Amino acid sequence: MKTYLDCWAEVAEVLFAQALAGEPELAESLPKPLADGSFGFAATLTGAEEGRFSVLVDASVLETTLVGEGNDQQAGWGELLRETFEAAAGELLAKTGQSCRVENVEEIAGESTVSRAFQLKSAGRAWTILVRDELRPAQPAPQPEHAAATSAPSPIPAQTPNASSGAEPSMGIELLLDVELEASLRFGSREMPLGEILDLGPGDVVQLDRHVADPVDLIIGDKIVARGEVVLVNGNFGLRVTEVAAPKKRLESIRCLF
Repeated sequence: MKTYLDCWAEVAEVLFAQALAGEPELAESLPKPLADGSFGFAATLTGAEEGRFSVLVDASVLETTLVGEGNDQQAGWGELLRETFEAAAGELLAKTGQSCRVENVEEIAGESTVSRAFQLKSAGRAWTILVRDELRPAQPAPQPEHAAATSAPSPIPAQTPNASSGAEPSMGIELLLDVELEASLRFGSREMPLGEILDLGPGDVVQLDRHVADPVDLIIGDKIVARGEVVLVNGNFGLRVTEVAAPKKRLESIRCLF
């Protein structure tokens, strides 16, 4: 079964090729010591695999403009590695069904031990990237001692939903479960004068009303049914859901389509 480290290696190869200049290639190699000044970033994960996952990059990579001319190269690498951490969690979920969450990313100066090593090649040059995997499978929560009692609690009798309780009746809902609905992601919006819209051309940038770290909306009909984080799944964009609307609100979004 694939691990988070396996998924990171796959998505890093894709994202590096998309984000870095010079058509770079990433391939596994033998580890070797890095020069002084090497830098890296470590992610703290929780979920099916939990612990610390670190990536250390050869300092000489900062001598080139792989993340764009005029940009802070080390800061650019930080954003790129943060993206690979998030994308690897999405890939792990897609490939194995195991869910992990990146809780924190911090800058590091070095690592004493290495799990795997990679070589990044671009424009005739090569740099070493070292990975230290300290993740471990999550341990199940201990059961309280009284859970083994011989007498089982009496079952709670089922209650019939009524108008006063606010519960949504399920009658007829099962008939709609196979209906296919179009879902879309909304990254943000902005009001613009018609003149500005007519003046738009290739290369123009339209700033939206949402920060890059804010969650995006999952829209069905004209209703928001969930929010989450954008991830990469098998080379495609996906959504890791972090907030879900109440069932009643989700049903309202379906009703507006009929």
